[in-house]
Amino acid sequence: MAQPTGEFRQEAVRTRGGELVSGGLLVGVGAPEGSEARPCPEEWRPRPRRIERSEPARGPAGGVGRAVGPLALGAGLADLPLLDREADIAELLGLLAEGRSIRLVGKAGSGRSTLLSAVAEAAADLAPGGVVQLCGHRRTAADLLQDLFAATHHAPGFRPDPGQLAAHLAGIGAIVVIDEAEPTGAELEGLLAAAPGCAFLISVAPDTLPLPDDSRLQDHTVAGLSRSACLILAARQAGRPLDVAEKAWAVDLWFESEGLPLRFVQAAALLRQRDVSVDALVAAEEDRLDVFGAIDEPIRDPDPAVRENALRRTVPLLSVAETASPAVRLAEGLSEPAQAVLRLAVALGGECPTAPHLPALIDVGQGESALAELADAGLAVSIGGHHRLTAGALELLTPHWPARGCVDGAAQHFAWWVGHSSVSLEQIAAEAEVVIGVLLADRTAGRHEAVIRLARAAAPALALALRWGAWERVLQLGLEAARRTGSTVDQAWFHHEAGVHAICVQQPSRAIAELETALTLRASAGEQRGVAAARRMLDLLRAEGRQLPAAAVAAATGRGPVIRKIAARVPAGLKARTGKRRRVVVASAAVLTFGVLGTAVAMSVTGPDEHKGNDPHGRLDDVGDTKNTPMPLPSASSSPGKAGTGGAEPGSPAGTSASAEASASGSASHSPSASPTRKPSSSPGATGSDAPQQPQPQQPAPGQPQPPVQQPTQPQPSAPQPSKPTPSHTAPSTPTGTGTPAPTSSATSPAPSGTGSPSPSPA
Repeated sequence: MAQPTGEFRQEAVRTRGGELVSGGLLVGVGAPEGSEARPCPEEWRPRPRRIERSEPARGPAGGVGRAVGPLALGAGLADLPLLDREADIAELLGLLAEGRSIRLVGKAGSGRSTLLSAVAEAAADLAPGGVVQLCGHRRTAADLLQDLFAATHHAPGFRPDPGQLAAHLAGIGAIVVIDEAEPTGAELEGLLAAAPGCAFLISVAPDTLPLPDDSRLQDHTVAGLSRSACLILAARQAGRPLDVAEKAWAVDLWFESEGLPLRFVQAAALLRQRDVSVDALVAAEEDRLDVFGAIDEPIRDPDPAVRENALRRTVPLLSVAETASPAVRLAEGLSEPAQAVLRLAVALGGECPTAPHLPALIDVGQGESALAELADAGLAVSIGGHHRLTAGALELLTPHWPARGCVDGAAQHFAWWVGHSSVSLEQIAAEAEVVIGVLLADRTAGRHEAVIRLARAAAPALALALRWGAWERVLQLGLEAARRTGSTVDQAWFHHEAGVHAICVQQPSRAIAELETALTLRASAGEQRGVAAARRMLDLLRAEGRQLPAAAVAAATGRGPVIRKIAARVPAGLKARTGKRRRVVVASAAVLTFGVLGTAVAMSVTGPDEHKGNDPHGRLDDVGDTKNTPMPLPSASSSPGKAGTGGAEPGSPAGTSASAEASASGSASHSPSASPTRKPSSSPGATGSDAPQQPQPQQPAPGQPQPPVQQPTQPQPSAPQPSKPTPSHTAPSTPTGTGTPAPTSSATSPAPSGTGSPSPSPA
């Protein structure tokens, strides 16, 4: 992997910038005031092209099929010769040929990754799309779907939305192999459903929950190796045949470990360390004889092998109990460079950086050899373009191998590295887990300023690399550090970035909350450009064609779950109309519960016959004599300062835009101003004409003049009756039980000639 030249401490940290397309949005990343999304012009939208099958196995950059950077060529679990797995391979190939999806389960160290690689190599001709190998380590379900799309389509810098992704993956017929998949349950089932033409072969962690009854997957247990296979594996890894004592020791280990391959890789490493001790004894004896000579007769056998075996018997083997947790003993026998790399990996939560980073971090020049030594000892394994510690090693080594300052300066190094122009996005994606490990290590050490600097540098780079799960995690860690330092500017930046991330992953309610918080913080800090950027993002969410669902808006304005449920079924442009069956009788207790919905709720409680359940937009149908009158739509000329059109009150969904504008000026919450003791004095008036109705007035503030109050005194006629135009008038307000009249709409515009509408008498 190419590395930038020069001393990183002498160069300024630069933020990586660029653009990507997320669904129908063009997202600019790396601007000083934060990322920004806007509708992508049609001519700029990518046209993904299917990648023709050119090799048996492939995968995205940073995955299993295409490694990034020089990897150690040690004998990790995936590099060992496959033993005693012929029956498993044949069974799995048969299931995949039938289109089945399989989940490999088993104990830690049972060789799931090795079996996965062997099946992937043998299944190259089973599917028309071949085999796609993905890495599931620290990947979310959305990241895995993006990796699958990137492996089968050519569209750099494009992350499709769920609808586009389903359309592109619908025609893929391949065998998808995922190593160490982390999504479970519904997320995993959704991953399989997104690519219905693919058969999946997935390995999961040992403690994964069992599959549901209706799952598309079926479990295949990966058991341990046979006794003969374990003895062969130990001898191959030890580099020599086992003697009688060592064979007996290996058989005892096989009974205790149930034949787990990882245990025998580590046992072979212990035997190699024992051989080093035997070699030291042989060399010491030869030196003693050369210096002092033999006293009477030669006391050594002329055969060197016999003398070596005799000295080997003087070095005891570890007990079976000691081999159950050999990580500490294995670490003590490593070379100094390998120990330094191991200490760094422990400090980073088990993640090992790739070899080019080691000279800058721990002054180890031969990083490839050190990583190879760790892999040979069974302490590390290569996955996703870098190395990580094997199962159980981190927990055993943490108490005995403290950090000792090995991560000091790591945040500065990676902050410089991710912004350098010579570093590719694929390299950044491969080091995403290492960057998160550095952030966690600095957070534990209390270096919050370093966490903020690295998070602000790495977040745009990870966004451009389309590692959005890591992008979100970095933003969370950076925001936590900014809160600990009390930096308002940094908190606002992280909230803004989190809002843009939420927009890209189609979480509008969370996006509004994050952007409103960023807007408030930036306004208090006097960042005018930042305030403008946050306002533009909020305007994007409310723009025509990108309006939020009613339920999401209700969540952002702080309504309760019952209110959100009702508001989700009421359109924003609903106008108050009364027909033959639109007689509204609302008790005061109902108003106390649903008062914030105003007229919209009053119309929604008329009965189930007036609601069309299959209406995708949640609109109510008119019935009775009003069926010939079209449903009024939101007016295009309505003022943004008003609560929508159609007489919706401030608490209704139509009033959401007004509350959102108010929130954009610094208030992140909305609460109705109506008093809990206020009672209704009237219901909406009705007109039988086709004339457009005027919006209802807003809820007046306390102490302001009250609008007229109207009440229907009798049922309205079923058909419009001819009458003279009635000019608008103002009816005197009638005091309610609390002394405050409720606002209602009044007839303010004359009806067309030949038609008229009876005016309700003032209360």
